[in-house]
Order: sequence, then structure tokens, then C-alpha cells
Amino acid sequence: MDTTRLIIVAVGGQGNLLASKVLGEAALLANVPVRMSEIHGMAQRGGVVESAIVFGDAQSTIISDGEADVLVGFEPSETLRALNKCNANTSVITNLAPLPPFTVAIGRGTYPDLDHAQDLIRAKTKRLIAFDAVALARQAGSVMAVNIVLLGALIQTGILPIPRENLEEAIRTKTKAAFVDVNLAAFDLGYKAAAGS
Repeated sequence: MDTTRLIIVAVGGQGNLLASKVLGEAALLANVPVRMSEIHGMAQRGGVVESAIVFGDAQSTIISDGEADVLVGFEPSETLRALNKCNANTSVITNLAPLPPFTVAIGRGTYPDLDHAQDLIRAKTKRLIAFDAVALARQAGSVMAVNIVLLGALIQTGILPIPRENLEEAIRTKTKAAFVDVNLAAFDLGYKAAAGS
């Protein structure tokens, strides 16, 4: 089986690790070999959290610079920061709703211009799918469902060998029962958003 390398970057609290667990479960349901690892930054303080997930036949979860087939960013500046993992054949899916770090709030930093960031990503990669995932999460019923919105977009691309039904089943089994309906709605909205990109 071909290998597909996925990097997910987020800010602590955005649900990166839950998204990774849901994807891992969906891969198992689809009989797709999967290996995962996470790098935790200062997640509890809004720092970066990065997950590396390798689907298919692979010995390692290490994804070196230039090796990612797919990059999913839950926060636009973190997507830009992880661009070194991409190459000319990488597909990028990013949320466009910023969560500026505290250094921007106190005037010690500048948040990147979103239009310029998208231009940089487009120049280096094969495909960019960029939309406001926070707005879609709110529409689904919870701003906390940004992670599942972006999983919907990811599955819609067909890059991963995981059918939609397996991802939806993983949402039912790996997310809290009280949030299953919201998460399924969020997944569907993200799926449709990517279809229109």
C-alpha cells in the first residue's frame, strides 16, 4: 500500500489530538495501516501541537522537511510555520480564522497577513483549501468542532484511503456522546466546504 504522510498543526485546545485519534480509528476501520506521533509544545498555554500520521506501509512516523503529502492547519499562522514540511506535491488544508498569540496582543509581535500567507502556501504546494472553519463549527453547533470540520475537508479530498463512512463511525465511537450530532454536522460542513474549493 502506498504511504501517505499527514501533518496536523494546531494551537493547544483546538482538538488536534482528538482529530488524530478519530483519524487513527477510521484508518483501522478501513483496514489501512496507520502510525501516529504527537509533539506537544506549550499546549496548555496556547502553544503549538503537531501530530504526524503515516498511512500505509511505513516503518516510522517521522515526517522530515519536504516529506508531507498533506498538511492540515487548525490555525493559519501555524499552517504557515509548518510550510517547511511541504513540497510541490503537498495539499494544504487550513482554517483561516486566526488565534493570535499573546505576543501580538501585547504589541510585541505581528500577525502575518492572511492573503500573503495564502500566496506563500500556493507558491510552494500543489493545492490549497482555505476557509473559515470556526464559522462552520459555529454553524454546526459548537466552536469546539473546528477539528472535525477540517477532518471533513481532508476526507473530501480523497487523498487518504479512508472512506467517509469509516470517519463518521470513528466520530461516533471516539467523541463524547453529547457531541456526536454536532461533530457529524461539522464533518459534513467541512466536507462540503472542500468540495467547493
